[in-house]
This record gives sequence, C-alpha cells and structure tokens, in this order.
Amino acid sequence: MKALVYAGPGKKELREVEKPRVVKDSDAVVRLVKTTICGTDLHILGGDVPAVKEGTILGHEGIGIVEEVGAGVSNFKVGDKVIISCVTSCGKCHYCKKSLYAHCEDGGWILGHLINGTQAEYVHIPHADNSLYHVPQGISDDAAVMISDILPTGFEVGVLSGQVSPGDVVAIVGAGPIGMSALLTSQFYSPSKIIMIDLDDNRLEESKKFGATETINSRDAQATIDKIFELTDGRGVDVAIEAVGYPATFDICQRILSPGGHLANVGVHGKPVELQLQDLWIRNVTITTGLVSTNTTPLLLKTLETGKIKPEVLVTHQFKFDDMIEAYETFANAAKEHALKIIIDFQ
Repeated sequence: MKALVYAGPGKKELREVEKPRVVKDSDAVVRLVKTTICGTDLHILGGDVPAVKEGTILGHEGIGIVEEVGAGVSNFKVGDKVIISCVTSCGKCHYCKKSLYAHCEDGGWILGHLINGTQAEYVHIPHADNSLYHVPQGISDDAAVMISDILPTGFEVGVLSGQVSPGDVVAIVGAGPIGMSALLTSQFYSPSKIIMIDLDDNRLEESKKFGATETINSRDAQATIDKIFELTDGRGVDVAIEAVGYPATFDICQRILSPGGHLANVGVHGKPVELQLQDLWIRNVTITTGLVSTNTTPLLLKTLETGKIKPEVLVTHQFKFDDMIEAYETFANAAKEHALKIIIDFQ
C-alpha cells in the first residue's frame, strides 16, 4: 500500500509499504476514506517529537471502512464506517479507568507517533472497541474527520481545562485548526467576549465568521497585551487558551490573565518557556497542560448530530492522497495559502 512516511527531521516520503494486518484479537484494520494533516505532524517534521522513529507512517486522524477485525472485537464488523480516534484506549488500565485515555498504559497517542498512523491506505488500530467510533447518519465525512482530534482537543484541553464560564472573557492565541475548534466549542458556555489572537490576518478574519467578537494581530507582542487590557477595562482575561506551542505565544497568555484567571495550554511545545512566577504567584491563576483524552467524543458526536456546530467549516483545501506532498506544502505555508484544515481523499 501507499503511505506517507517520516524520513527524519524535515523529510517525508510517499512510499510503498507492507499493508497492516490484525495481530491481536482486539485489533482492527481500517481502509482509509479520508485523513488530514495536523500541526503536530509539522512539529514531528521539525524534530520536536524525537520519539518518532524514521520509517513511521505519520497521521493520527481520519475516517474509513473496517476491513478486518480480530476475534475479540465486538462493537465493529467488516464494512462499518468509523471515525479513528487520535488516542488509543485499552479501556482497562489505571488511567483508562479514570477516563484519562491520553495516558493509557497500552495506548494513548501512539498513531503516527509510536506506531504507524493514518496517512496511508490502511491503518492498524489496536484496542478497536475503545478506539473507533461509528459515523452517525447525517454527519458529513469532513465533519467526522474533525472529531478524530481537533474538536475534542480544543474542547477538552482548551475550553474544559480553562473552565470557560458564562460571561467570561476568553482569549485564544493561535487561530489555526485547534484554536478555531476552541472558538467553536467555547460558545457552548456563553462567554461575553472571545478574542482571537494570531499573526495571520486572513485567519483572524475567518474567525469572525465562527464567533470571535474581537481579533488582534500579534506581530507586536507588547501592543497585543496592551490592547487586551484596553478591551477588558484593565483587568485581563478570565481564560487564555494557548493554541500554538511557542515561547512567545505562551508568554502573551501568562501576561494577559486577570486575577483568578486560567491559562489552558494546548500547543505542542518543543522548547522551554519562561514562567513569570514572580508576577503570577500572587494572582491566584491556574495553568493547565494536557494531551487530549477524547473522553468527550460521544458528547461532541451528539452535538454534531443536532447541527449545533459544523466543524466542516474549518476545511479550506481538498487533496487526493497521491498529492500528499503538495498537501503538506500547502499546510506548512498556511498563511500564504489561506489554509486551515486540509482533507486528504483516498477515493
């Protein structure tokens, strides 16, 4: 089969590789219908995730058709259309019992990280009963792909960890797919203001269509901070969601918090940040970090079924799988290409 393979820092190749097969009774093999590219894939290519070995198939999102199941799989059968969760869950270990699937002792984020991922014609899924979801009728394929990762990530690690509440002022630093997902799902809790902060004017303009009440271009960090305090009567924001993963964006978040505020870090950080604890210790703030557990996926699927949110609006580009390298170039140059989420079609 064809697959997009990590070939070392800065290198990726579309190769012919061996098709996966069921190894354990709890496994499934899924034939991909659609996948996508995540900012985390770019972090891997940038050398920020050294656990990824050369030769690993990238990708941890997608939908497909079940091709084969192990004898122990009871929730799925051959021919079922499924959403592939970015997090693999055994459902039995210490962390899974706490719904902390991100740290499953025999899973977690392993697809496209520690085992071969979804940017291939077929993917091997361990613990299939707990790591796949049926695609509900009435949900578009593009929306279903967003459930794999970005929607639960923005919701769980951003909105829920940030404890967004009615009337809050929320600032989201990073108007990429994760930041936009946090924007969409934060509206479940009726904040009074949602301020989107980014370097890309096109993304900022798009964010207004999805519910942002204010936008700020952050090319001047101090001017951005000053503008935040101007918009909040000098108090700062109740919730700052960091959705980029750079020291500069984390620094903005920690400097704009009001007393009692929450900083929810979602971004993947490859370098240390400087924590301004000498200023923060007295301000009763909370800083959270996290990897998505996807324990909200069933809730989000029900929300999509009602039409409350339509995450497919985040899709800006469509590519065939044979054009995967071009798709990566487009996503890596998102500002120039006006790209948010890219769909890769195998059909």
